[in-house]
Amino acid sequence: MVFKQNISRRAVIKGAVAGFSGVVASAVLPGKPLFAEQNDTAAQADPKVRGPFPILSTPFTESGEVDYDVLAKQAKFVAWGGCPGMIWPQSGDSVDLLTMDEKKKGMEVLAETARSLPTSLCLGVQGKDTAEMLEFAEHAEKLAPEAIISRPPDSGKTEDDLRQYWNALAEVAKRPVILQTTGGVAYKGPLPSPQLMIDLAKEHPHFGYIKEEAGDVLGRMRASLAEMPPVRRVFSARGGLHWLKESDLGSEGVITERAAYADVLTQIWELQQSGEDSETLKDIFNKFIQMVKVKPGSLRGANLYIWKKRGVFKNLVSRNYGPGKSTPTTPKISELKLSDEQVAAAEKHFEALHPYLKEVTPDLS
Repeated sequence: MVFKQNISRRAVIKGAVAGFSGVVASAVLPGKPLFAEQNDTAAQADPKVRGPFPILSTPFTESGEVDYDVLAKQAKFVAWGGCPGMIWPQSGDSVDLLTMDEKKKGMEVLAETARSLPTSLCLGVQGKDTAEMLEFAEHAEKLAPEAIISRPPDSGKTEDDLRQYWNALAEVAKRPVILQTTGGVAYKGPLPSPQLMIDLAKEHPHFGYIKEEAGDVLGRMRASLAEMPPVRRVFSARGGLHWLKESDLGSEGVITERAAYADVLTQIWELQQSGEDSETLKDIFNKFIQMVKVKPGSLRGANLYIWKKRGVFKNLVSRNYGPGKSTPTTPKISELKLSDEQVAAAEKHFEALHPYLKEVTPDLS
């Protein structure tokens, strides 16, 4: 099967028809905030915020510093793989274990890199409290990504805390905002209800994009999808493990830290949109699932091995949490060591994906 180099025209047209008339779509300039001047609570979804939006994994040097060159290279890889979007910082390796300055610099590097790429950049803006979140949000706004994403604050204890936190974000954000329904390892507050997501979407025309990944996911998705608009887009998550089932309900993309498989995610998405080859879709999806289940299955496990194998990462170095998932005062560095059996399993399942991979990764420097 020949891999398509870009998102199919059918998928693009579908998104445009679902979101805008041709006149409105042509009036939107790339990189400009879509909803900056809109107050209509029935505003439609941005067609650029749709499909697979993989989360970039943070690369480190041998000494444990953030490798910004490889971060930029990773963004180019995702664009080469055909994904319509990418996200950073969003996972624990970046949100919890990097300093504010490191996160801000990474945002700047990616914003500069993305200017020459066809893939939309979504920047993560979250914090332990509203003040920290707003500092990131204001910085992200200066960089003008296509979208931003935010999870609940670590300090949130009630749903009203979440409402106030995201209402504050709405005052700063000028572009589509994706809300993640789970918090970080330090978050002990409630799971934000679908009704909260719906309320925020009604109040803020640039909200209504939801990364749904906790609790009764299918039930929560049904509740949100029944309110479109004001809900504008629901994304699958959870490593993409249930993506096909959730897409049958109406999710329109996936957010997952599986960017090393950007070409595979793109092909799964295109097959979903075309509806033309269900057997191939099942085959590629099942092989993808078997690959991401390879142990060690953490996002800093076999996933890093594949990043290096595909010529993007230089090493298998990570920063780590301290005891009880605490954040160390100084970086805690380790390098992943895989057993022969683990390497063999990764190679076996990666080889099974070979018919669906693009050619050897080009020079992305």
